[in-house]
Amino acid sequence: MTEETRAGLVAAEDVLLFVNAAVTSTGQREFRSDAHRQRLSLGFLHEYVRVNYRTVYAASLALDINDHNAARIVEQLLRTAGEAAEYGPDQKRTEGRLIAARLALLPPQRVYRLMRALRAAKVSNRRTRAILRDWLAARPDLGHDAVKYRAGLKTAARHFHLPLTTATGAGPAAGELGDFLFAPGVRPRYEHGLLDAYRRAHYEQGALYELPFTVAEGFAAKHGVRRSAFVERIAPRMTRLERLRTQRESGAGEKDAAVRTDLSVMPLTRLALYVLALPADERIRRRAELTGALRGAARRAAGAYAGTWGRVAAVLDDSYSSSGSGEKRRRPLGVALGGHFLLEALAAPGSYGAWWTSGRTDPLLVRPHGPTPLGTRVIDALEYAPDRLVIVSDGWDNAPPGLAGEVLRVWRSRLDRERRTTVVHLNPVYDADGFDVRRLAASVPTAGIRDAEDLPALAEIAQFAEGRTALAELQAYLDRRIEDFLLVHEGGGGR
Repeated sequence: MTEETRAGLVAAEDVLLFVNAAVTSTGQREFRSDAHRQRLSLGFLHEYVRVNYRTVYAASLALDINDHNAARIVEQLLRTAGEAAEYGPDQKRTEGRLIAARLALLPPQRVYRLMRALRAAKVSNRRTRAILRDWLAARPDLGHDAVKYRAGLKTAARHFHLPLTTATGAGPAAGELGDFLFAPGVRPRYEHGLLDAYRRAHYEQGALYELPFTVAEGFAAKHGVRRSAFVERIAPRMTRLERLRTQRESGAGEKDAAVRTDLSVMPLTRLALYVLALPADERIRRRAELTGALRGAARRAAGAYAGTWGRVAAVLDDSYSSSGSGEKRRRPLGVALGGHFLLEALAAPGSYGAWWTSGRTDPLLVRPHGPTPLGTRVIDALEYAPDRLVIVSDGWDNAPPGLAGEVLRVWRSRLDRERRTTVVHLNPVYDADGFDVRRLAASVPTAGIRDAEDLPALAEIAQFAEGRTALAELQAYLDRRIEDFLLVHEGGGGR
């Protein structure tokens, strides 16, 4: 192996370390590491990859990374805009297009939080202002943003000198919006209904039911409105996630129509987490409804790939460590449960088998419990003679330690040299100490996963994690992903 080839492999491994981290880590506490270690480890990777592989760092915005890391990448790229000049005008233009497209996908509260971070860092260059101006102009109603994200919109207008108008002209007039944000006592009333409802809600109890739920909550407390009465009346204005949170917090029953969540439109991983939060007896009573909803979400996630993966076996981790942490409660188990139903949809009809580490056979009743005998379950799954074996686990094989890695090594080196069975390990937990997700065996590709619905795409990128892929091949793959991402999501020109 030449020195150049070796350097290319090392670079590819560095990049894959970062991609795995950007998919799985949110800087929050995990089962085996606290938030400080997570943030420190993640911060180092961001800095290292941005400095050494800026083009790949920017390209990560086109991958299935989580919102926390997407916002952090955007912030770092905008804070170090001068570095992009070293790579030529094409790279700078591509960066701008990727940033604009990714901002359009981020929740608005994250973008406004990003603006405040950029203000704190004293970033206000021309490219940053242009990108944020286009994002703000694309907002459907700045009146809604002024009420719900008041501090963020004030930051945008004041620090970045952004006009308070939308491209379509929808929402309040710029003068009215400016008065609402910076001189709220000047106008006796507002033409825009939401702005005026906010003004009236200070003294008129009925006006709070015209406001977004999170804003109305504060006014309801101020007016002393009973929580149950408030929730019932504000229910039509709740978003799907607000309904879900309120139902969980209030302990609303199955028949409470006011806050009942429509399971048929929920994304797969969030639906799996919802199911896991229910008591076992309620899961049993609602078995048909919950199973149908999970299978429907899995079919939507599988899309055109449904039924195309042939014979599939899954080893799924429901050991005690899948309980996650206080910030990510049951997240690893939720990914495994969602992955179970998605793999069932991806497999050919009647050609799917699942092995949970606990030995349970009823996926609807799984719970975090016991050790992690991955090796034994991998043996069971391989006896199924699958075309694909997918392992969803945090990689802490401990009953006995290391058995899974040894089984997979022997399988690959002695029993399946022709690679008739494709094996991939998807890990939902970032290992802060190792700067990567924990691997089971060198011969098995491993990729990080946060949402079960990303499983097909991550199984594809996992092929680059076997230590034989040079940076040029990985860069070619990223270029294809950038092209596809911009084709689907781009809403405006580059900067």
